[in-house]
Amino acid sequence: MGGGPGGAGGLMRIAQRVLAWERAPARSHIDITLLSPGAMRRANRRATGGRRRGLTDVIAYSLPQPDGRLLGDVYICPAAAARAAQNGAGLHEELIRLAVHGTLHVLGYDHPAGVGRTRSRMWRLQERYVKRLVA
Repeated sequence: MGGGPGGAGGLMRIAQRVLAWERAPARSHIDITLLSPGAMRRANRRATGGRRRGLTDVIAYSLPQPDGRLLGDVYICPAAAARAAQNGAGLHEELIRLAVHGTLHVLGYDHPAGVGRTRSRMWRLQERYVKRLVA
């Protein structure tokens, strides 16, 4: 998965569109890296200080800069996305959803865990952007 629509390059272009829609400061940038299940489990362990060890679909880090722009790293596991895609959406749409989700986290959005997640402001915004991107 390289520069195609579902590859890291295509997903980074999606992140840039979300940054523009959200009016992020000029020169803000997000890098997206696709990880294998094993690498994602290790990243999840590191990100949570060992509290979570399982496979997750997306991890995002925000790196605000002194000049006001945002830099971010988003890690996506296509295998986890494929598992989620079996619940309705296709893999391409699920990868877009994860790129949007990670980008919104980099921008400072958050959501509760559990049932309230899909009712949160972030989730509604995410789904609005996904619809625009897959249309």
